Amino acid sequence: MKATTVVARCTTPDGFPMLLQEHDGDFFLKVDGVTLMSTTATASEATLAELGCARGAGRVLIGGLGFGFTLKRVLELVPSHAEIVVAELLPEIPAWNRQHLSEVNGRYLDDPRVQLVIGDVADRIAQASGGGFDAILLDVDNGVDALVAGGNQRLYGRGGLRRIKSALSPRGRVVFWSAHRDKAFEALLEKEFRQVETVGAKAYPQAKRFSHTLFVADR
Repeated sequence: MKATTVVARCTTPDGFPMLLQEHDGDFFLKVDGVTLMSTTATASEATLAELGCARGAGRVLIGGLGFGFTLKRVLELVPSHAEIVVAELLPEIPAWNRQHLSEVNGRYLDDPRVQLVIGDVADRIAQASGGGFDAILLDVDNGVDALVAGGNQRLYGRGGLRRIKSALSPRGRVVFWSAHRDKAFEALLEKEFRQVETVGAKAYPQAKRFSHTLFVADR
């Protein structure tokens, strides 16, 4: 039986231990013992990109780099002149992608269309007030009530949604990744955006059921 090894570790801004683990060629990211992502279940991250770019996207903001599967799919979908801003709160995440996952997705950070910003995606959204992003893709938490970082709460309230809307171009779209449905959040989105759709997403391409949820909102 192959062992699970700790490849790297750090502490989150909220004081929780974060581990990058490897087992039989697959990688897992855990915070305080809870698995946030892996290289084995990535289909919903690709779907996040596909829904966000479905209407065409020249400027894209990705909140949360993770293991880079959303970024990878966005790069496959957007034109050669596109601009993609990746906002990642923890500097360790892109560093680990480059050092330990370079053969997975780490090299996509060096694509000339990509600008990596170390910092809170909510700050980047606030700076973009007045429009500009055709797609905003947010994969920073396990859900509205399952935050990875306490400060992320400001993304999901009425004020946060209005700032997101203001950062979108006239035909812009925001997509939120979530581990589960949330009817209260759906209702809040419907109060702020012109059109809202809740889409089930598979963790694995061959899965028979939808285990994740994507909230799609058009400005």
